[in-house]
Amino acid sequence: MAGRPATAAAKVTAPRLTPVRLENLTEQPPSDFRRGERYDGGRYSRAEADGLELSGTDFAECEFEGVSFNDTQLRGSSFRDCILGELYAPVFKAARSAWRDVELRNPRLGSAELYESGWQSVHIDGGKLDFLNLRGAKLADVLITDCIINELDLGSAAGTRVALKNCTIGSLDLAGAKLKDFDLRGTEFRSISGLGSVAGVVVDEYQLGLLAPLLAAHLGVTVL
Repeated sequence: MAGRPATAAAKVTAPRLTPVRLENLTEQPPSDFRRGERYDGGRYSRAEADGLELSGTDFAECEFEGVSFNDTQLRGSSFRDCILGELYAPVFKAARSAWRDVELRNPRLGSAELYESGWQSVHIDGGKLDFLNLRGAKLADVLITDCIINELDLGSAAGTRVALKNCTIGSLDLAGAKLKDFDLRGTEFRSISGLGSVAGVVVDEYQLGLLAPLLAAHLGVTVL
């Protein structure tokens, strides 16, 4: 009897990240930050920008080390070719912001309001985020590694070539999301909602076992 035809192994396209290389930066005081201005080629060390109104501000080729943006209004701002090390903000307000070629190293964020933002070639490495709100965001080539996220909201988001590696996620909301090459392999999660939008998600066999009862309940399947 002829055997079943061989099936091609599924291929997952990894995030395509552009390395951030910053040269000839100059030390700059954070007191110069003004709403809607452009800041280019600056290094900001242990800067405190708490509570400032910085909507529409543009940061390009900047390095932040130990910066505090707690309760800073960054709505509609942009970060391009930037490195943010140990970013701190119990309340991070950056809705509808734009992030391109950015590295966030060991951030400490409480409520991170980044809904309807745009991310392209972004790497988050380490750190802890209590609530990451990316509802309605557009994500392309995003890598998150060794990070703890208590709640990740991707409702109605669009994600292409997104990978979470060695992360721990409490709850993950995918309701209405449109995903492709969204790689969760190697990440732990406790619960996932929005199972009707899991197309495009990549999991390993162990994770599939965890998802099986949730998928069965979603589809109305009774397992006895």
